[in-house]
Amino acid sequence: MNLNPQSKSLPIDEAELLDFANRVPTPFHVYDAQSIIDNVRRLKAAFAWHPDFREFFAVKATPNPQILRLLANEGVGADCSSMAELVMADRCRIRGDMVMFTSNDTPAEEFVKAVQLGAVVNLDDIGHIAALEEAAGLPEMVCFRFNPGPLKQGNAIIGKPEEAKYGFTLEQLFEGYRILKEKGVKRFGLHAMVASNELNPQYFVETATMLFTVAADISKKLGITFELINLGGGIGIPYRPGEQAVDLEAVGAGIKESYEKHILGAGLPHLRLCLECGRVITGPYGCLVSRVLHMKHTYRDYVGMDACMANLMRPALYGAYHHITVLGKSNAPVDHIYDVTGSLCENNDKFAIGRALPEITVGDLLVFHDAGAHGSAMGFQYNGKLRCAEYLRIAPGIFQMIRRAETLDDYFATMVW
Repeated sequence: MNLNPQSKSLPIDEAELLDFANRVPTPFHVYDAQSIIDNVRRLKAAFAWHPDFREFFAVKATPNPQILRLLANEGVGADCSSMAELVMADRCRIRGDMVMFTSNDTPAEEFVKAVQLGAVVNLDDIGHIAALEEAAGLPEMVCFRFNPGPLKQGNAIIGKPEEAKYGFTLEQLFEGYRILKEKGVKRFGLHAMVASNELNPQYFVETATMLFTVAADISKKLGITFELINLGGGIGIPYRPGEQAVDLEAVGAGIKESYEKHILGAGLPHLRLCLECGRVITGPYGCLVSRVLHMKHTYRDYVGMDACMANLMRPALYGAYHHITVLGKSNAPVDHIYDVTGSLCENNDKFAIGRALPEITVGDLLVFHDAGAHGSAMGFQYNGKLRCAEYLRIAPGIFQMIRRAETLDDYFATMVW
């Protein structure tokens, strides 16, 4: 019997994960390939009603070529926001309109690379029209990111839209599309991303309705036709036990109803409908595995890990919750309270504060759930800490290394001695 009412399932069988963790150095990130494939197929099935739906995987969530190729085999494109992400997509042979480039404060060379790839360029600021034209020329299609300001509520991660640094105001949208039309651009897209890790399905239906009505209004008043609407991402995952996963089928059905009413019902032609999800695609199907190095008992009881916030930053950055499983102790009483920490010279280097867990001893293996997105990706090298290895479980008992652990030679390689 599981004595922990707040348990969560692991993406990989616990015994299998324990065996693997005892055969390779810790810490490491690991992802389950089949779970990721099954999940993206479910997302696509929820939008199968649309004749031209496309998911662009948010590369920033899990920037690894093996993950990109896995998803590309399922017809998924790449949502890129930097030169490195564009180059990774290119090297994975993801090009043309299978790439969506959404950046902000964008360097000229990134505009050039995006245009060279034939990517859909999504501008963040009205001033970027001139910057794009000067750097690379205006491509056939240009997309704008809409920031609705007080018209739409954001959430804690992105913040209130009117306080966020991203996107055009509504007035700037009209002016921007007017400028593009005067410059001869004939293919147009519209995009918004106003929340992150949102669990309310209705939120995404409301965002879609907002974009559909804005597109219809602009089309009518400026005499342009939209070819693409990118609904953004932001679909959340249930990090905490008891939270419910977003009902993707309900999201798809709600957006279908809105699309038929506000796009087709307004007499507009079919357009490509896109999402740029990252977290919901890979997040639940990856985890960080780390070994206990030390136990400390002062004013609190501390569990010192061989991982740190360089391996998983979200708890320190956002106060985010990641569930913890102590491998081999899933059925043990949860009767101890710990702070689970890393070794950085920062007091916020904590994976959990005041967390109820089974009794922990040196050498135990802890698994931090739901680290398949924005986990390894957010790594950094403060205190000279090195990024750990990443593995992809491709079949039961078969794990492929998809990123080796960094070494001190890597760390010192760019320094001038």
